[in-house]
Amino acid sequence: MTAEFDYRWRLREVMAASGLYATTDLRPLLADRGFPLSQSQVYRLVAERPERLNLRMLMALLDIFGCTMEDLIEPVRGAGTTTTEEGEAGRRSGAEVRFGSRPTRARVLPD
Repeated sequence: MTAEFDYRWRLREVMAASGLYATTDLRPLLADRGFPLSQSQVYRLVAERPERLNLRMLMALLDIFGCTMEDLIEPVRGAGTTTTEEGEAGRRSGAEVRFGSRPTRARVLPD
């Protein structure tokens, strides 16, 4: 049985914890770090879950908010986006998956 891995994008929550509530406030902070995005690009970065993200931009976000990757990207088991209530229920039931766990050892059989 293979498990599907997914993630929850928490940029809006991290912004709110830092006192930034409008996406327009994030735009100049990103531009200062070499990412001159349009307002619609910044809105999508905050409001939607990115499927691809430039690692340098990720590092800029970590620098802006003084946070870790675990603060921005929460690994979860399952496919698709879950609501906050579903995520809380999953954590309580032990469905949360942490990356970095050891893989199952492979058995090599003789020919």
